[in-house]
Amino acid sequence: QQLAKNLFLSSERSITRKLKEAFLAFLLESRFTKHEILKLYLDRAYMGGGAFGVEAASQFYFGKSVRDINLSEAALLAGLYKAPTKYAPHINLPAARARTNEVLSNLVEAGFYTSGQVHAARLSPAKIVENRTNNSPDWYLDWAFEEVQRLAEGKGQYVLTARTTIDLGLQRAAEEALVSRIRSSGRALRARSGALVSMDVDGAVRAVVGGLDYGESQFNRATAARRQPGSSFKPYVYAVALENGFNPRTTVRDSSRSCGNWSPKNYSGGGGSGRSLSLTEALARSLNTVAVDLSLRIGREKVLEMVERLHVSGIRKSCSMALGDGGVTVLEHTGGYATFANGGKLARPYAIMELTNSQGEVIYSRERDEPQAPQVLTREVAEQLNTMLQAVVEGGTGGRAKLDFTNVAGKTGTSSSYRDAWFMGFTGQYVTGVWIGNDDFRPTAGITGGSLPAEIWQSYMSVAHTDMNIPTIPGLAPHPRQIEEQQRIAELKRTDPGLTSAPAGGGRDKRMSATTRDALKRLATALRKAAGQEPVRPEAPPARRTDTVTETRKASAETGPAGPAAPSATPGDPDRISPR
Repeated sequence: QQLAKNLFLSSERSITRKLKEAFLAFLLESRFTKHEILKLYLDRAYMGGGAFGVEAASQFYFGKSVRDINLSEAALLAGLYKAPTKYAPHINLPAARARTNEVLSNLVEAGFYTSGQVHAARLSPAKIVENRTNNSPDWYLDWAFEEVQRLAEGKGQYVLTARTTIDLGLQRAAEEALVSRIRSSGRALRARSGALVSMDVDGAVRAVVGGLDYGESQFNRATAARRQPGSSFKPYVYAVALENGFNPRTTVRDSSRSCGNWSPKNYSGGGGSGRSLSLTEALARSLNTVAVDLSLRIGREKVLEMVERLHVSGIRKSCSMALGDGGVTVLEHTGGYATFANGGKLARPYAIMELTNSQGEVIYSRERDEPQAPQVLTREVAEQLNTMLQAVVEGGTGGRAKLDFTNVAGKTGTSSSYRDAWFMGFTGQYVTGVWIGNDDFRPTAGITGGSLPAEIWQSYMSVAHTDMNIPTIPGLAPHPRQIEEQQRIAELKRTDPGLTSAPAGGGRDKRMSATTRDALKRLATALRKAAGQEPVRPEAPPARRTDTVTETRKASAETGPAGPAAPSATPGDPDRISPR
């Protein structure tokens, strides 16, 4: 029955699924021997760490073929079938060892091995290959596996190979940026958890960090945790306002408007200064009074319709809806902002580019099978909103997210009592969301979206962009540094007609020291002279990546769709929601 579920069914818990499982199990037993059924199961069951089947698991955990493992290693693998995530040795080695001992005892009781043989195996426990976890994007793979299950459902395929959107370089950079900052500053600021999602503007997810340590907790805070977005929700309200006759220069008043028995207050604690200001300034200063007033004037139903249009869920219709009343995931929230960065075209987060069966047939291709992204916001509205979000970074609450080489648009968010702190932002290339908080919803020590989350965002995005060939954000003029780079490229092409493509980089490759670059330039010149050619102008180092779509699986050539899924604070930030 377990094989039937892994091959043909989802992990849904229902009477109907159990009946199907029993029927399919009967068919398998009528057509295959017990030995064949066992082999099929062992070759396809999920065994933790993104590995499917005993061969892949043996390579992943031990660095060798299953044909070469000893008794203690075999017992460890056998113990994984019960709960692969719980007993995976790279996640919880003590639990894996305890489970291994249990399996060894069962082997003695069943008469397969003697007590002496098992005792010898216990004296030589399995050794796990070191540093595997450092190259293991578990958070991303857990989510991607769910996507594979969804896309492969009903296709009747046994073995699938998935080509994913992950960028391992960006994944490592994201983990480093988030984990290192929380480890160093989190204790003092009473923040013990966080999450980060980074994607292309079209929704191709490049990195997912669902917590600080996958070994301690496999709960994916990036894709499963719903947290109050605070003022980072306001751009959705402003987008509706722009659709209904407002523009970035529209004059609004900073004054509180009652909704039932509740009235919003700004970060300062007051109900507004009463002065008039532009819509752009109101968003840059993150005034709660203006956001609530807008939602009441244009209609909260329209705000709900907007977030549904952008596939952001979890928001409640309430008086404080404009301030993020409800809970959103980092993944969905980042996807919502990606639509702004995509010029108003819907950008739903995705992980899978292609699924291929064991015969090499493509059973799913995103390019072939998915429709063109619909224009869910007009280009004009997206461009207007982007100029307003740029003002948040240039002169508002998001100043710490500013990059010196390209434009940034984004928004800070802080929930009541400092329980959640967000920075959501994008360049013309990447959209990244950062959340900081605690799993038990305890307040942090005054962390606002404009402090630690913005700093983490800035640290990661500085590394993520490896060259100056960055598209412009819709509605914004190119950054001065990018204009300089375009002029540099034009000059190179003018002086060297044989140059068909200008070298990317503009000096932004983080991997090379100046000494290394100079040595490579001298070597290139020497080689050109040796070949009888004129010396070329020194070139900038190549970009870190040439192919942003990589195939990622762990020590396995097969992925089965139907198995169980592996499973410093600054005072005075006005984006915080006042207590209600």
